[in-house]
Amino acid sequence: MITLLAIAHKKQRNAPMDLLPYAEVSLAQGVEGDIFGKPGKRQVTLLSQQQWQQACAQLQTELPWTSRRANLLLDGLEFAPELVGKYLKIGEHLVLELTGETDPCGKMERAHPGLEAALMPAWRGGCTAKVINPGKIRPQDPVQILDSWPNRNLDL
Repeated sequence: MITLLAIAHKKQRNAPMDLLPYAEVSLAQGVEGDIFGKPGKRQVTLLSQQQWQQACAQLQTELPWTSRRANLLLDGLEFAPELVGKYLKIGEHLVLELTGETDPCGKMERAHPGLEAALMPAWRGGCTAKVINPGKIRPQDPVQILDSWPNRNLDL
């Protein structure tokens, strides 16, 4: 079973990630209040708890998942190339289309030495997505992988 563990956003550049108890995710803004949530292929970023733990184990340290600067932390799913083009339904209404790998950048080195390299293999850095159907989400919401989404932009 795949579960949404946590939600975060960043209100402005160079600001820390803020954890959210719930979030509205829209076609126009992605995760509400996120500076980078404009429409496009990188509207929402997702991180796998398991892949994050692998990166931390490689570094022999524990870091908060928000160091990665992703919007959503998922448990029970590891990202891989074959997931691109599939859809994630989170909670009752939110549907995201998985669009690609979130490439680790130099900002990861500022978070912790070696983190950029530890996130490089096997999509450990996470996945990008665009909002297909808006919705309100909260931690512990179930997540489903869907092969297609015929009801684009329709309420469920």
